[in-house]
Amino acid sequence: MTESEIEKCRKRLEQFLADLLEPLGRRERRHWGSVYVRGLLLDGERKSIEPLAARLPDGNVQAMQQLIGQSPWAWAPVWERLAQRMTAELTPAPVWVVDDTGFPKQGRHSVGVARQYSGTLGKTANCQVAVSLHQVGAEESTILNWRLYLPESWTQDPERRAEAGIPAEVKFQTKWQLALEMIDEARAWGLRCGVVLADGGYGETTEFRQGLETRHLPYAVGIPSTVRVWTKPPRVQKTRGRGRRPTVYHYGEQRPCAVREVAEKARGWKQVRWREGTKGWLESRFYTVRVQPAHGFDEGDPPHPEVWLLVEWPAGEKEPTKYFLCHLPESYTLRRLVRTVKSRWKIEQDYQQLKEELGLDHYEGRNWTGWHHHVTLVMLAHAFLTLEMLRSKKNFWVDPATDAP
Repeated sequence: MTESEIEKCRKRLEQFLADLLEPLGRRERRHWGSVYVRGLLLDGERKSIEPLAARLPDGNVQAMQQLIGQSPWAWAPVWERLAQRMTAELTPAPVWVVDDTGFPKQGRHSVGVARQYSGTLGKTANCQVAVSLHQVGAEESTILNWRLYLPESWTQDPERRAEAGIPAEVKFQTKWQLALEMIDEARAWGLRCGVVLADGGYGETTEFRQGLETRHLPYAVGIPSTVRVWTKPPRVQKTRGRGRRPTVYHYGEQRPCAVREVAEKARGWKQVRWREGTKGWLESRFYTVRVQPAHGFDEGDPPHPEVWLLVEWPAGEKEPTKYFLCHLPESYTLRRLVRTVKSRWKIEQDYQQLKEELGLDHYEGRNWTGWHHHVTLVMLAHAFLTLEMLRSKKNFWVDPATDAP
């Protein structure tokens, strides 16, 4: 970039941050927030505070540490403004993606750190784990919300809670509960959800799927091969129960089958392309059929409404590799189902950019507030890069007006 282009980019960044940093309150907080984001956007392997400040001509370690680790500004209003700004700029009718990522850590004092499994790391390790909510469009994606997962070893330890500054109202929640909480918060901000996507770590939990259905949200989620379904509507008898359960459903000798068994007996697999990758079109074999999930039939729960079962079985593999339950209209074609579930790939790019370029996992502080402050400013840096990328595309313009608020 030329010096002129760099100066124009810096002005766009200043205009982008002016409204978004307003919830920080005091002028000096907004100033150092802007400096911090600028530091995150600079080249450099390490984005913790000291090396970040050293790369900035106006960097100040003490002021930046105060901003991140001690200043009492609330991050939720910044997330709300950012989400509203980005969803207005990006593709309408997007999908929301729930996922989680791990941050390797040494020692036991960083808030939420524990020896726990991380899908990002692919193993059990000493790490923090955060659950995230993303919006994914046709060509772009943005992060809407975060929750730091706290194992019970943290939530039930008053001494560790006090040392890390964890608020009293924060209780233990599973990752799928955190995901539903983030979705509720994003909808309360006035955001509109198209379809919710999640991998098998969330989709295998019946309560998570039921939570989405209760909220009238369509979804397409991964499931393990052991999930049981009815391939034909079961014949049931209803009897009056007692107490809280007025009706009990009896299935007799009928038994549902695992989705693995459905796939083994399936005929009519079809080759489907879903997007063009760096080495050509991505394609695989798929099969889909309408089924009724059978969770709760042992306890006398009623049959579940029909959903799509989508199975992927790549050529050359001994068995199917992926299974999905899709609570989507019956009018969806196989190709549309495939393209929907495959939309999750963009968030892997998000995580890669957030960590490798913007230092998401570089924060060296230990407390609850500091982690959220650092994550907030990383989100702003990522959003700005997303808009700059879109700005460079043909027929896309996101420069704010000179009289922008």
